[in-house]
Amino acid sequence: MFVDSHCHLDRLDPRTHGGDLAAALDAARARGVKQFLAIGVTLDEVPGVAAIAREHDDVVISAGVHPLHSVAEEPSLEAIKEAAERFGAVAIGECGLDYHYLEKAPDKVPSREVQRERFRRQLIAATELELPVIIHTREAREETLAMIREHTDPAIGGVLHCFTEDLEMAREAVRHGFYISLSGIVTFRNAEALREVARKVPLDRLLIETDSPYLAPVPHRGKPNEPAWVVEVAECIAAERGISVEEVAMQTTANFYRLFRAAAPEAPAELRETLRGAGLLG
Repeated sequence: MFVDSHCHLDRLDPRTHGGDLAAALDAARARGVKQFLAIGVTLDEVPGVAAIAREHDDVVISAGVHPLHSVAEEPSLEAIKEAAERFGAVAIGECGLDYHYLEKAPDKVPSREVQRERFRRQLIAATELELPVIIHTREAREETLAMIREHTDPAIGGVLHCFTEDLEMAREAVRHGFYISLSGIVTFRNAEALREVARKVPLDRLLIETDSPYLAPVPHRGKPNEPAWVVEVAECIAAERGISVEEVAMQTTANFYRLFRAAAPEAPAELRETLRGAGLLG
């Protein structure tokens, strides 16, 4: 059984199953994907993501504001917490720092100062609500780590999602109670450094995701991504580590519920006995 730990279900590409989300989820379920974490990227979009979760028992959600999204008004700490609590989010995010476009298009993305303050508020919200945080980081390695150290509780932790940095950063995040989530990028031909991460980060600290509809894995590159293809990510990790896909599936699923503790009681019925056996459910 697999978990897609990060997908944008409200952004399904119309070329994927004719834009039919139920069909896309059924295709994933047919491959053994039993849980989906649908990500909120602005507080205005959280209600729509929550509506998807209400329609599908195997979907849970996060609430947050992406570092690159321009918003009419920066959300307060109270607004972030209220959205997470009102809509039953199991995590805060995705949030973080992304400086990639600041030199290329500084007028189109939030400034460093705005991103830092937005990120700080969401880290504090996560700590106060005792929810894990989902972090997006790009070309902001040292600042991301510094803010994690300052504003997060290792006992609650979080995840560096769609990880594209090096093994050293992964290990530092793990030391602070974080998980590392690998996406379809790990299958790309030029991603050898990331495959080293797949081999060397402890298996009990790895998650798998699609980040769909983005970043489709080999052999689907060039197509809109979908949750069913999280299996290809697991297969790549298994090949790199010399273990079975079943072991990767089992461990990353356990990791998901260990991190996103609020998701465990909402797990599909067929998963609950497994979770109880692993001590992840009362």
